[in-house]
Amino acid sequence: MTGFSQGFDAQAVELPGWRHAYSGKVRDLYEPADAAPGETETLLVVASDRISAYDFVLETEIPDKGAVLTQLSLWWFEQLQVPHHVVSLDVPEAVAGRAMVCQRLDMYEVECIARGYLTGSGLAEYRESGSVTGIELPAGLVDGSKLDPAIFTPSAKAKVGEHDENITFGQMAGLIGREPAERLRELTLDVYTRAEAIARERGIILADTKVEFGQDATGRIVLGDEVLTPDSSRFWDAAQYEPGRAQPSFDKQFVRDWLTGPDSGWDRHSGEAPPALPADVVAKTRARYIEAYETLTGRTFTP
Repeated sequence: MTGFSQGFDAQAVELPGWRHAYSGKVRDLYEPADAAPGETETLLVVASDRISAYDFVLETEIPDKGAVLTQLSLWWFEQLQVPHHVVSLDVPEAVAGRAMVCQRLDMYEVECIARGYLTGSGLAEYRESGSVTGIELPAGLVDGSKLDPAIFTPSAKAKVGEHDENITFGQMAGLIGREPAERLRELTLDVYTRAEAIARERGIILADTKVEFGQDATGRIVLGDEVLTPDSSRFWDAAQYEPGRAQPSFDKQFVRDWLTGPDSGWDRHSGEAPPALPADVVAKTRARYIEAYETLTGRTFTP
């Protein structure tokens, strides 16, 4: 690949003082090497350059993607000023710029989703039932319709490789308790509302976002994982926004479009893993992630 480095694999390098504990779709977690497994107060969270689509982790990586997501999350934590899990950026040199030392949290087993615009799985559910996760919506809405106010539509977390399941607020309360469910709904909509205003000032529409919360050792609810990145949110160019059609987005749409198009030869319903991505799709996807970072933050991304 010319013009930029190959994708980064944290497990291929030694991280002094840290022991690998877990790998998710795109992140790797490490514990302090001198602590008993599972009993540490902090974790090293490393964002790889892996990319997932249609519940598959692809064999092709997107160079610098992990650094973009980490730097954008850190910028959003600064803007939002809410309790979050980052405690230090003092990380091994090999993962500088793409890793954070974070509190170990007892994570809630739900994903908290705020939708300010109707699209994606919410649109599909609306077309079937006129509602989204049990929330009745007005008739006549189309792809990209603005929802005012934004709605909270949780999902139950799935294991890697399986689909998250949209659930009602009542089902969420049954899983984690009524009081924490109400608090997570309040926090999620607050994060969305403030972030949507910040993004709009920069010419970007925040259509929806997924955030995750956990409890720290004192029982305080803390914002964890990544926040308001192209992997967890839909960002649209406000200048191109037009309800009634799919909106161009600042995310992995190039990947999705190629995988489901005629050139890939892949059937997403076959159960088979997707093929490797061509170089031009990798380059366009990388450029789109960086564009999102630079447009939102006003900063120049430096690998």
